[in-house]
Amino acid sequence: MRQPLARELTNLIERGRDRQLRLAVTGLSRAGKTAFLTSLVNQLRHAGLEARLDLMSVAREGRLLGARRVSQPDLGVPRFPYDQAMASLDADPPAWPEPTRGISELRLSIRYRPGRRGLLRSETAELSLDLFDYPGEWLLDLPLLGHDYASWSRAMLAKAGEQRRALLAEWESVAAGLDPAAEANEAELAEIASLYARSLQTAREAGFANLQPGRFLLPGDLEGAPVLQFFPLPTLKDYDDTRLTKLPADSVYATLAARFRHYQQHIVRPFYRDHFRRFDRQIVLVDVLGALNAGPERFEDLSQALTTLMQSFDYGNRSLLSRLFAPRIDRLAIAATKADHVTPEQHGNLTALLDALLAEPLQDLRYANVPVKALSLAAIRATETHAVVHQKQHTPALRGTTLEGEEVLVFPGEVPSQLPEAGFWSRQGFDFRAFRPAPREGGALPHIRLDAALDWLIGDKLR
Repeated sequence: MRQPLARELTNLIERGRDRQLRLAVTGLSRAGKTAFLTSLVNQLRHAGLEARLDLMSVAREGRLLGARRVSQPDLGVPRFPYDQAMASLDADPPAWPEPTRGISELRLSIRYRPGRRGLLRSETAELSLDLFDYPGEWLLDLPLLGHDYASWSRAMLAKAGEQRRALLAEWESVAAGLDPAAEANEAELAEIASLYARSLQTAREAGFANLQPGRFLLPGDLEGAPVLQFFPLPTLKDYDDTRLTKLPADSVYATLAARFRHYQQHIVRPFYRDHFRRFDRQIVLVDVLGALNAGPERFEDLSQALTTLMQSFDYGNRSLLSRLFAPRIDRLAIAATKADHVTPEQHGNLTALLDALLAEPLQDLRYANVPVKALSLAAIRATETHAVVHQKQHTPALRGTTLEGEEVLVFPGEVPSQLPEAGFWSRQGFDFRAFRPAPREGGALPHIRLDAALDWLIGDKLR
């Protein structure tokens, strides 16, 4: 039997016995995907020893025996770099792991004692947990499948706000000189596409999230390929669709439209078909604090990006047959990350703000009877909580080391529990700083509520 066929048959058998689960981790830039997966593996590896997993029922009941890494089923997907990530955290000084650049996978075999009565205490069971890490920017490309080049081009230019438009100004001034009907110059299009990609990178560095195409931000092995050499065309406003269809095949418009179609069919659609539809469970990580820091336009941009991202999922409860042959995501967690960057009494507000930010898509999911949970967490805690006493008044504070190496004791500020109104940023004083990881001496990584996320995402399979 050929290896791929044998592997798929084994997977089907394990899924039928409910002994295999595929968990995908995604989020937009700087949300902490690599840190989350690294800590998840670390906690399960140290289960029953140094790991603090009291919010995970199987661990609290003493039934979680541990986990080990085993060979992943798909040999064509890069292995998640757990060892490299741990080496970064254990460096002197400690450093955060390198961020996600593409899809990666890791399989854990989790051993536990079932909680059903009537079984011998010595009886154990195993769950194969397949972990997938991929950039959330790729999901922002899925709506491209509902556009042709002309409609996408117009939509991209229409939705740009004032600040983001300013970041795209240099590219737009050059692209505005292109005549859609003129003969395409390959070198010129490549140069303008490169300028557009750099503009998107600048926008992301400035805190914007709702950027397309996503592969322009993380091109990987497609760097320099013609399939990534397209961009919105500002001068399309002077053409209706009928006139566009009559332009020559070697025109600027037809060349860009052909590249857009190739991107749709050979980049976006295969990701959805070959990877995304295979996931059972999903956690979406969100850097809410970073968006608050960046200001109102960027916060609104994050809201739009998350709405787009949430619409990409194929949710639904599954029968046995659909579980075996057409898996769909049936449980979801949405997590506001970096909870250690605010004081503990602000954690409730952070979760409430995340709920408010995703109110409409979360309502749709709950209406569809899809289990969904919003929470705040820190996959790897980088600060310690302190109280500053001044004139007998206790003020909560955080102690940590900034990325530049400065030890600080700060109160970062308050997190709103609802969506900020106009004028909020001018009235509110906060500074959610970035911290480097704290030094450690072996054992499990410190965290905040990672065990709650684990209990929600895989706890029902460990009963």
